[in-house]
Amino acid sequence: MTTQVTGSDAWWSTKHGPEWRRESEEAYQVTFWWRDPAGIEATSPVRHVWIYITGVTDHHQQSAPQSLRRLAGTDVWCWQTTLPACWRGSYCFIPSENDSDFSAAVFAGQTPDRAALREGWRTLLPKAIADPLNKDSWRGGRGHGVSALEMPQAPLQPGWDRPDTPFTPPECIHWHSAMLNNRRRVWIYTTGAVTSDTPLAILLDGQFWAESMPVWPALAALTDDGQLPPAVYVLIDVIDNAHRSRELPCNADFWQAVQQELLPLIHARTTFSADPARTLVAGQSFGGLAALYAGLHWPQRFGCVLSQSGSYWWPHRGAQQDGELIEQLRRGDVNARGLRIVLEAGKREPLIWRANQTLLSLLQDTPQTLLWREVDGGHDALCWRGGLTSGLIALWQSLSPATP
Repeated sequence: MTTQVTGSDAWWSTKHGPEWRRESEEAYQVTFWWRDPAGIEATSPVRHVWIYITGVTDHHQQSAPQSLRRLAGTDVWCWQTTLPACWRGSYCFIPSENDSDFSAAVFAGQTPDRAALREGWRTLLPKAIADPLNKDSWRGGRGHGVSALEMPQAPLQPGWDRPDTPFTPPECIHWHSAMLNNRRRVWIYTTGAVTSDTPLAILLDGQFWAESMPVWPALAALTDDGQLPPAVYVLIDVIDNAHRSRELPCNADFWQAVQQELLPLIHARTTFSADPARTLVAGQSFGGLAALYAGLHWPQRFGCVLSQSGSYWWPHRGAQQDGELIEQLRRGDVNARGLRIVLEAGKREPLIWRANQTLLSLLQDTPQTLLWREVDGGHDALCWRGGLTSGLIALWQSLSPATP
């Protein structure tokens, strides 16, 4: 048997992303690999290959940044960690030629300076790349490439395990909003025959679910199985991050425009129910905040809310102060009476998890259907995709036909 030389072409041909081995019933040791395109240390200017794992080494964790290490005399960089057997999350690499990507305050003590740590990651992330060895990669919300990592016992994500399911392509239209004074793409996706009773789902950050991580096969698979009813899905593009930051957090003008302009525009193309119990708004992060805001302020139109990693701290990031929507609930300006809500947050996104816990305590004082889901993950679309389909099933279960 021929021994492969570490770093040789033959050796690299055996690498297809992270590798893992079982440490215990609950954990795996995981090794990440990166091949330096500039070769060995004598020919390469690369000084660090920072690894950004959502919920483990990302900016939400107040811990020292981690870099892969070069195996001397090779083009091989590697790094190891231990992850739970049920782990699922995204990661990326950030090769750097700089010896001072983070200020000295980040490494000065046992706990890094939070502001300095966030500033370092803010500067580095635009340079992040997906793992070239990992075929399961996409472009994340910040615009850089990311890759998927799933341990063998990661929870099932309904529909996402059937990516080859045939589907009817969505229609993409442009919505010119006089009320918002802008123009954006909107995707209309129908599953099955539509009638005046067909439920409607509005998915925020629609460009992500349409392009970066297309949701169509998953929805088609679940509809074919009878786990979801035939429905109309409307995916709304955010235009860009500036519009997203302005329109999604507690913005009445945006939701008035959706109701007065967009929904009539959609209805001219396909019919759907006007019943709030059959109308769902789903979103993540700012979109999760926006989804509950819509349900609380217009319950006569939006009766079902799917909120994942909702940014309920807004507008007080980092402050010891509750966000605006939480205060509205506390004052009694709004209430959740009659709504059906799925609320989800990750244990590895500390600020958002704490804000969701506060929100949960307030929602439990109001009669409504409330399902709380705690995910062992971070602020991560790879986790959200499973929560999205599971949440749709939970909220529309009473509307779904029996499984054949």
